[in-house]
Amino acid sequence: MSMSVRIGKHELGRQHPPFVIAEVSGNHNGDLGRALAIVDAVAEAGAQAVKLQTYRPDTITIDADGPAFRLSEGHELWGGQNLYRLYEKAHTPWEWHEPLFARAREHGLEVFSSPFDPTAVELLESLDAPAYKIASSEIVDLPLVELCAGTGKPLVISTGMATVAEIDAAVRVARQAGNDQLVVLACTASYPAAPEESNLRGIPVLGEVTGSLVGLSDHTPGIGAPVAAVALGACAIEKHVTLSREDGGVDSAFSLEPSELAQLVTETRRAWQALGEPVLGPKPSELEGLRLRRSLYVVADVREGERVTEHNVRSIRPAGGLPPADITKVLGRTFRADAVKGTPLTWDLI
Repeated sequence: MSMSVRIGKHELGRQHPPFVIAEVSGNHNGDLGRALAIVDAVAEAGAQAVKLQTYRPDTITIDADGPAFRLSEGHELWGGQNLYRLYEKAHTPWEWHEPLFARAREHGLEVFSSPFDPTAVELLESLDAPAYKIASSEIVDLPLVELCAGTGKPLVISTGMATVAEIDAAVRVARQAGNDQLVVLACTASYPAAPEESNLRGIPVLGEVTGSLVGLSDHTPGIGAPVAAVALGACAIEKHVTLSREDGGVDSAFSLEPSELAQLVTETRRAWQALGEPVLGPKPSELEGLRLRRSLYVVADVREGERVTEHNVRSIRPAGGLPPADITKVLGRTFRADAVKGTPLTWDLI
C-alpha cells in the first residue's frame, strides 16, 4: 500500500492536510468565461485542485430517446430528461480544456479531469494532466481504468453505487497495469445525496479493503460530511463548486459557492490538525493550566503547634501544595513551624 500519493506538487496521505478537489462539472452553464471565473474562485478559496469532466455527448451515450435513455421522472434534479440532451448541456467542450488548464496553472492549482473514453485520455495526456479521476459510473469500465492506470499518473477512483467486488476489480486492474498510486473515494452517487446515506463509517473499511489511501466525493449539502470524513481517515475531499446556486445549472443544487468552499478548506484542515495522536494526557499547551490547578494552601497566618483546620488550610488555586483529596488526612494535625498566608501545604510543614 502506498502511504502517500503525489499529485503535482502535493503529497496526499494521512500525514498531510486534506487535498481539496473542486469539481466544475456542468456549472459553467455553457460559458467559457464562467468556467474560467470558477477556476479563479477555486484558487481564491484555497483549494488545491480543480477538476473537469472530459466527454462529448457522443462519447458517453448516443442520440436516442427510448425510455432507457431518459432519467426517471422522479429524479429530484433531472427527472424525465434525455441523456444526450443533458450531456450536451453539461459537457465541457474540448477546446475549452487548454485555456482552463492554463488558467488553473497560473494560479498554482493542480488541474485534472474525469475521462469517459480513450479519446478523452488522449486529450488529457496532450495537456499533461497530473492525475486521472475514474467517475463512479465508470468504475465498471475496466478497459478505461486500465488505460488511465497505464499512463503512470495517480488514479482517483470514486466508488458510488459500486459493490466490494466491483471496487476490488478496478483496484486490481490498476495495480496489474503497474499503478499503485491510488486514492479511492467513498461516494454516494445520488444528486443531491442525503447525509444519512453517506455511511462515512465505511471509509476506514474502504481503506482496509483496497489497501489504498481513501477520501470522499461528496454530494450532500454543506461541509459537515467532509469534515467528519477527515476524522475517519479521508485524505482527499471532492465537492462540486459553482459561482452561485441562484444562477442555476445542472449541478448547482448540490454545489458549494466560493465562500463555502473556503470554509471547507479551512474546516477540513482544522479537523486534520485536531486528530493528533492516539494518546491521553496533558498537552504541551496545558502546562500553564497545570500550574494553576488546585492544591492545599495555608490561607491564614499560623504559628508552630496550631492545629490544621478548615479555616487555615483550603483547596485553592494554584498548584504546589498537597492534592485537594488529602484535606481529610491533614485536618486536626499540627503545624511544625510558623507559616504565612499563601504558603503551599506540604508534609514537612505538619
